[in-house]
Amino acid sequence: MKSDLKTSRTVSLTQNNQTVEFPVYKAAHGPDVFDIRSLYKETGAFTFDPGFTSTASCESKITFIDGDEGVLLYRGYPIDQLAENSDFIETAYLLLNGELPNPEKLKWFENSITMHTMVHEQLKNFYNGFRRDAHPMAIMVGVVGALSAFYHDSTDITDPKQRLVASHRMIAKMPTIAAMAYKYSIGQTFVFPRNDLDYTSNFMRMCFAVSSEEYECNPVLCDALDKIFILHMDHEQNASTSTVRLAGSSGANPFACIAAGIASLWGPAHGGANEAALNMLEEIGTVDRIPEFIARAKDKDDPFRLMGFGHRVYKNYDPRAKVMRTACHEVLDALGIRDEPLLQVAMELERIALEDEYFVAKKLYPNIDFYSGITLRALGFPTDMFTVLFALARTVGWIAQWSEMIVDPNQKIGRPRQIYTGAPQRDYTQMETRPSE
Repeated sequence: MKSDLKTSRTVSLTQNNQTVEFPVYKAAHGPDVFDIRSLYKETGAFTFDPGFTSTASCESKITFIDGDEGVLLYRGYPIDQLAENSDFIETAYLLLNGELPNPEKLKWFENSITMHTMVHEQLKNFYNGFRRDAHPMAIMVGVVGALSAFYHDSTDITDPKQRLVASHRMIAKMPTIAAMAYKYSIGQTFVFPRNDLDYTSNFMRMCFAVSSEEYECNPVLCDALDKIFILHMDHEQNASTSTVRLAGSSGANPFACIAAGIASLWGPAHGGANEAALNMLEEIGTVDRIPEFIARAKDKDDPFRLMGFGHRVYKNYDPRAKVMRTACHEVLDALGIRDEPLLQVAMELERIALEDEYFVAKKLYPNIDFYSGITLRALGFPTDMFTVLFALARTVGWIAQWSEMIVDPNQKIGRPRQIYTGAPQRDYTQMETRPSE
């Protein structure tokens, strides 16, 4: 990857009577970035940035977020335009390659993904090693991590062809692996992929078809799930993406890197947010209890928080939530299930959040996790599958980020520094000389 970093100016820092200048880079979008790579060498000092929230760990051309304005771009294209006009496969091609495909390239890519959807026959044995009540994400971490034991011909990260094959394999096999995890958890026979179906319809069939009858995906439901996949594909350098890059920086094979990303995504503060939002709705239970929980949410001394409202990055309306809100309501209408108590609670909470002065002032708008949780519930997925579906979609972004990292000339093995605040150097003491408590 050719670096497009351009110095716009320099800044000076004085440390111990020594002045050092650092270049400042101008981004295509977003704030300027101070290049402090030589800081320690020049001054003997580090920066302190817990969570790296003010640190650019890499140069990337894939995704851009402006949280204040509510903007999310994939390769420069607004997320709402892609969700409205594109589909999963075309958007995946865009993230991986940087440009929208022409018909010939799209056909080639779609065919390559389709031809890789089957998994190795012995991989099925992995599932039998898990308890039936194992969380599907635990299964995903184990099975995806094991892929490198089955596909030795695509683990050499120095070979561009092997990287391409590994990328397509993971995107293609993730729905099959995820559907098998779901079927295993409910004690049903695995359903294998069909080459005549599109990506999302194929996944829905593998999850919900049974051997006794044929399954046809409702186009409204398939379209909604396809939108969920597009909206979750990538989101800059979040925890799981940074984990994939950090694992990849050591030279680990791509299957191991994606397994690491899945493990990071599993955290309730990251990929588990939509599951937490639905659990909150179930805790509220009925519409008449909403005022009680609204009051608790406004009480700063009460630890209760409304899950699915507001976002760490977006200080405006989450652009993905706008798309998801429309899809959510379309699904509820298509299924005719608006009378379900949980969904009534969700719709009333949505109304309050968009009108109540407290929520509007604090910009606690319903986010994508709120709407996707409701939608996935309506589609028939249990809550413990929600993060699995997130991982399925985010695999595209992880692969794009990993591929970009591999060819980045500025990439180094990740090695964050620290401020040590423990005991100063001291000598070992013999047992008999140590003070008693």
